[in-house]
Amino acid sequence: MRRSKASGGFTLVEMLIALTIFGMITAGSVALLSFSVRAQEMSDRQLANLGAIRRAAALLNADFAQAIARPWRDGDGQVQRAFYGASGQETRVLVLVRGGWDNPDALPRASLQRVEYRLQAGRLYRVGFTHVDGGGAAAVAPLIEDVQQLELRFRDRDGAWHAVWEPANPAELPVAAELTVTTGRMGPIRQMFLVGNGG
Repeated sequence: MRRSKASGGFTLVEMLIALTIFGMITAGSVALLSFSVRAQEMSDRQLANLGAIRRAAALLNADFAQAIARPWRDGDGQVQRAFYGASGQETRVLVLVRGGWDNPDALPRASLQRVEYRLQAGRLYRVGFTHVDGGGAAAVAPLIEDVQQLELRFRDRDGAWHAVWEPANPAELPVAAELTVTTGRMGPIRQMFLVGNGG
């Protein structure tokens, strides 16, 4: 008997098996790629959040360090405390007058600046006024988003901590300030700052 010649190529079953294996490898590759993209997006968001908190800390540190005991007047001419602070139950959480404001364009203004920190709709803002007294123009900069809770404490010269800074002397500054910000992504972050010369 003559042996029949082996036919070349693949059978239908072999093709189906090869296509199934190729489909499984492709699906695994797509899943791995989408996981890598999601991980990169999450990493970018976390880095952006951490960068925002570091920028806010740098601004707060500069403002606290340059704080001076200078009461200011509001738009109605009423004298206000040189330094005011409260936890985030209010819109205005921090107000201070700072020195050392650069004037590179030689504008007709003092080197002092009134600065406010406001918490509105879950976002912390820094507001820098052109003039210490009265209203006037202001530069608003968003700092931290998704703020769920903000707590401030202030230390006096006797070592006691206060949730609200309202001393009898309107020109008195705290020695130190503690800020705890809780965000949805980063959780609670506590930072401490010296105010003025810390003395």
